[in-house]
Amino acid sequence: MLSTREKYYQMLEKEFSTKEAIMTELINLEAIMHLPKGTELYISDIHGEFTAFDHILRTGAGNIKEKISLLFGDRLTEHEKDKLTILVAYPREALGDAEFYAYRDRSWYRKKIRQLLELLAFCSTKYTRSKVRKALPKQYAYIIEELMYTDTNYMDKAAYFDQILAHLLDLEQGRPFIVALCQSIQRLVVDHLHVVGDIYDRGPEADKIMDKLCQHPSVDIQWGNHDILWMGAYAGSRACLMTLLRIAARYNYLYEIEQAYALNLRPLFMYAEEHYQKNPVFTPKEKNSSESYSIESLDSLEKVHQALSILQFKLEGQLIKRHPEFQMDDRLLFEKIDFDKDTIHLAGKDYPLQGSCFQTLQEDDVHALTEQEVYVVEMLLASFQQSTKMQEHMQLLLNKGSMFLVYNQHLLFHGCLPLKADGSFLPLTVDGKEYAGKDLLNFFEEQIRSCCQSQKTDSSAADWIWNCWTGKISPQFGKSAMTTFERYFIADKNTHKEIKNPYYQFRDTHETCQMILEEFALYSPNSRIINGHTPVKVQDGESPIKGEGMLFVIDGGLSKAYQKTTGIAGYSLLNNSYGFQLVTHDLFESVENLLAKQVDETSLKRVIDKDLKRILIKDTTVGDSLEEQIENLTGLLNYQENNES
Repeated sequence: MLSTREKYYQMLEKEFSTKEAIMTELINLEAIMHLPKGTELYISDIHGEFTAFDHILRTGAGNIKEKISLLFGDRLTEHEKDKLTILVAYPREALGDAEFYAYRDRSWYRKKIRQLLELLAFCSTKYTRSKVRKALPKQYAYIIEELMYTDTNYMDKAAYFDQILAHLLDLEQGRPFIVALCQSIQRLVVDHLHVVGDIYDRGPEADKIMDKLCQHPSVDIQWGNHDILWMGAYAGSRACLMTLLRIAARYNYLYEIEQAYALNLRPLFMYAEEHYQKNPVFTPKEKNSSESYSIESLDSLEKVHQALSILQFKLEGQLIKRHPEFQMDDRLLFEKIDFDKDTIHLAGKDYPLQGSCFQTLQEDDVHALTEQEVYVVEMLLASFQQSTKMQEHMQLLLNKGSMFLVYNQHLLFHGCLPLKADGSFLPLTVDGKEYAGKDLLNFFEEQIRSCCQSQKTDSSAADWIWNCWTGKISPQFGKSAMTTFERYFIADKNTHKEIKNPYYQFRDTHETCQMILEEFALYSPNSRIINGHTPVKVQDGESPIKGEGMLFVIDGGLSKAYQKTTGIAGYSLLNNSYGFQLVTHDLFESVENLLAKQVDETSLKRVIDKDLKRILIKDTTVGDSLEEQIENLTGLLNYQENNES
């Protein structure tokens, strides 16, 4: 009887049937192991800001400009470098602008194609030909390879090169060929993308971000609290669904997600029109885009905003009552209202209410939904879960996402690891079992995955996803309470306070960062933690580098809602074979503005690690996988030799 190992070798033989094939692959893998590691880009807290996100990807977070400067040096002026950077990032837009390149004859096309081919070759030096080929557009892959690898120092080869180029231009392929070259450079300048949470909410175009991530060849996602909110709704949590729709109404993009995901919101709007009136407390925030709604649409949205808020608080109350183990009875705020006096009793004090809209609450059970509300919620949930585009995007989050990731000896997670006041891990007790540190993250991930598979409305697992959104010991929330109710209905800002978990103080220390890394079996002195979730208040002097250089917080305000707080337009992080570079982003207005100014305004880089040994693929997570393949192929070779003898 064959052993498991022998069965595996027989399967492997189908791909590598000869000794020569095995040895060729071994040589190839060993060679790859000694190439420099590719550049990784870390980005977090995108919050629906597609234009800013897209700009960062197109420019490689400033990496394209840096490559151009290194390659061309004094051969190009600074203005020429800026224009070439913009061309690579936005080829169609640049070529479509008559003033950006005012004079374009055959000579210009030849010169520009030569420059781009040289840049593409420079950006591909870390990769095998096979990998480069995969990054090239199929319609031009053969031609690009021929031109890239042709040595024009030889007369015959120079003539060959010129003939290919001449024929391209004769066929009027100059413009699409330049676009193809630019897109290939974009693809190769960053090898792998890490999204450290919060793709959704606050901004209007999360669907476009998800579409782009679906097409990205190499990406992973660490779920943020806002991503989990959407996954919770998809899994069947009605409280999560009402919350994300309320946020969309508040930030004035409910119509956008209705259209993007083909949601049926008509029952909601009809219900809101019937039961709610104008209420300035619930006026949506001003739109960041140039598009504006009519007065009638804004009035309607104001009523919907109220309806969603009340539905959210009702469903949250039901959920809290179902789960005494959540220890959230203090958030049953409807039960603390004196409706006759229009006040609420909190922490031994009565507060007057503003913007009260409690007409659908029933005295005998303030958290109960009316028949009409049940119908509206069920229709919304069915529409959300059945949306084809929603299904595609949620599957991407499940397939490419996780609560945390260990990659290249670094730890990536969005929120926090809850800590006690003494700095030790704070446990969550579920059915008598304690979960803390890494186990806590694994517990919530298990709930999310199992629930998204079953999609049972308000199941226990779905309720735990909601707890992950707002619970006191949630690694995604990390605060004492989410005071949404107080911010709407109580003017006294003392009631709005949300006390952060001690993690946010302790992460400033080397000792805590070391403890966290060791919790995930990371003992290398070069290991780092990459964190998002909390905007870095740069204008107040806060640094994104914590724990004596061991932790990076890269939520710098990509979301426009936070830019007044941060003073910048976000951080990203680059990690190449030489170490980390922290990138500070300025506000990106538009492509049109960029083309008009003809100046590349990509980000300044701050080099974090200067003297590290250059990292090769063999030192990475990918290298671990290749090493396993080498061991298997070596075993197959021995297996074949033994069978021959």
